[in-house]
This record gives sequence, C-alpha cells and structure tokens, in this order.
Amino acid sequence: MARADDTKGRGTFPDSNCTPGAVNPAVTQADIATTICVKGWTVTVQPPSNYTTALKRQQLATYGYDDTRLADYEEDHFLPLELGGSPTDPAHLWPMAAPGFHAKDLVENGAKAAVCSGRMTLHAAQVDMVSNWVALGNSMGVFK
Repeated sequence: MARADDTKGRGTFPDSNCTPGAVNPAVTQADIATTICVKGWTVTVQPPSNYTTALKRQQLATYGYDDTRLADYEEDHFLPLELGGSPTDPAHLWPMAAPGFHAKDLVENGAKAAVCSGRMTLHAAQVDMVSNWVALGNSMGVFK
C-alpha cells in the first residue's frame, strides 16, 4: 500500500524501506464481526512486550535515530491491529516517537468505529490509514 513517508523521521510515518507494512490474513471484511469489531479482540493478538521491546531496540538502530531512549517511543503497528494489521511481523512495526502515537491512536479508534458501523469498508480504512493517517483523522474530525 502506497503512502506518504515521513521525511523528517522519528514521527508521523515509518520509512517504507524499513517498515513496508503487513496485514493479518485472519481479518477480512467478511469476518469483522468476529474479529476487529469484538470488544477486546486486539488484546488477543497483541504481541508480548518483551517481543516489541527487543524489536524496538533493533529498529532504533536500523532507523538511525539519535535518540535511542526506549521510553520516547512506542513500537507501533503501521496498520493498527484494530484494522487488521499484522500483530508480529517486524516489517509492520516501527518505533514511533511520542506524541505522534497518541494522535494516531485516536485515528485508529475512529476508523475502527467507522468500519464496524458500516460507514467505511475495511479495505478503504486500511488504505486511508496507511496512505496518510493524519489526513484520515482530519477527514473524520478527530483533531478538532
């Protein structure tokens, strides 16, 4: 899925060479009622923190960030679990700096609500999220 990359690094979008993204094949439009739209479902697929912390350490070096303090980043799923992103594929996770991940969480929740209510298809939400989650948040009025 094509998207705008963050040319400043450390923030809004992952480097597409390091984090191209990946979907969870268990999540499709046909099964959203038994996957992403079930309250608490993402907890069942969330990778353990020891996995994401080790991956964050590796990726901070790969991304070449000057700030390597782990607490300054969240190991974020490029396409959120709430929209069918792969839980553990290293090509799908990246160290996203604060405060960006807090804003992205709001968009993820709004997009999931739109998908689960039928206002948006899963595919459209995935494409919009990966292409430019900031623009998606703006179009949904998340940042008002």
